[in-house]
This record gives sequence, C-alpha cells and structure tokens, in this order.
Amino acid sequence: MSSADDQKRAAGEAAAALVENGMTVGLGTGSTSAWFVKALAARGLDIVGVPTSLATAELAQSLGIRLGELGQVKSIDLTVDGADEIGPALSLIKGGGAALLREKLVWEASRRCVVIADAEKRVASLGKFPLPIEVVAFGHETTALRICDALAECDLGIAPRLRLKDGAPVKTDGGNLIYDAACGRIEDPAQLADALKSVTGVVDHGLFLDLADMALVGTPDGVVTLEP
Repeated sequence: MSSADDQKRAAGEAAAALVENGMTVGLGTGSTSAWFVKALAARGLDIVGVPTSLATAELAQSLGIRLGELGQVKSIDLTVDGADEIGPALSLIKGGGAALLREKLVWEASRRCVVIADAEKRVASLGKFPLPIEVVAFGHETTALRICDALAECDLGIAPRLRLKDGAPVKTDGGNLIYDAACGRIEDPAQLADALKSVTGVVDHGLFLDLADMALVGTPDGVVTLEP
C-alpha cells in the first residue's frame, strides 16, 4: 500500500470490521473517515450512526446508514474518526476538516474511540500540523489576541491565523470560526489544552488527549494497531 489513499482505505476497512450488529457508532469526518463509512455501509449491519458533521451525515444517508443524533441515542458504543496527527500515547491533533467541536462531543460520549490514519499522520511530537482552535464569531479578533496570550504562556510566541477559503472565513457547522496556530512543536499538550480552554470566546481546540483507545494506521506493509 504505497499511496496515502490506499493506506486510509485499509485503515477504514479494518475499523469497519470492529463494528457489530446493533451498535451505535460515531462517524468521523474527513477523507479517512469517509473510507470507514463506505466500508461500514458495505457490511449491511443493523446499526445507528451518529455523524460528526453535515458532510458525513450526507454520505452515510446516501449509503443507507440509519442515523441518530447525539443526545437522542442512549449511548455510543464505538466512534471511528481520523486525525491530522497521532503523537505519543495516542495524543491527537484534529480539526483540519473544521468539525473538531462536534467530533469531540461525540468522542467524549463514546465508550470506545478508534482513530484511523495513514502512516504520515504518525509523529514523534505534536505540532507540525497547525492546531485548529474553534471560536465564537462575535468579537473573534479580540479572542484571537487572548489566544496569543495563552500561547505565550506555553512558550509559543506565535499568532493564530483565521482560516479562510476563497477569501472568506471558514465557518463550522455550528456557525463558529477557526483559527490555526502553527505551533511547530508542542512540548506540553495538556498545558496548552488547559490554557486555550480558559480563554473566553474559545469554543474548543483540536487537541484530543486521553480520548483514543486504539489507532489503526495504514502503512506500506499493512495496517498497524497502536494502543496508548
């Protein structure tokens, strides 16, 4: 499996094999998660999917997967989702697809969480991929200044950049905005996570810590299983 797409597909198919009849399953967002959703639909199981984005909901519905909403289902047995980086102890950076808040809500409501990715997503330390930070649109410029202070407290002297697409701010499914912080290397992810969450106006951030129970990583030699 030399290409990233082949590795993503293999990881998604391996994760789909973990799903059992009758489960409620969290459906992640992004290109790797799309492979999982397709593989899951092909199995034809009687399951309920809880999508983490409108895009994932549309894909799952088109493939015949029955959907439920967070808060309406009794519990989520398993969530499968991609990641932008997989670091030590399965610490993650997520949010490249601008769905980090809904993803984290589903992850935290799940009994078990499995991250799927291609080999390039595995890193020795988090931070090369810019850290997404979701903020309320009202007064977001002021919030960005407070984020700068929080980053400085963690010895990260950088300024986050508002994510744009075609010259306009990217909006999440919840109507919020995304700032990306090019940290380079995050020495203490837990400290940074706490600092960002303390900023008024920050809805959430893309650091997923102590949430993943297992990772399935596609490599040129097959799918590798990682645990914390």
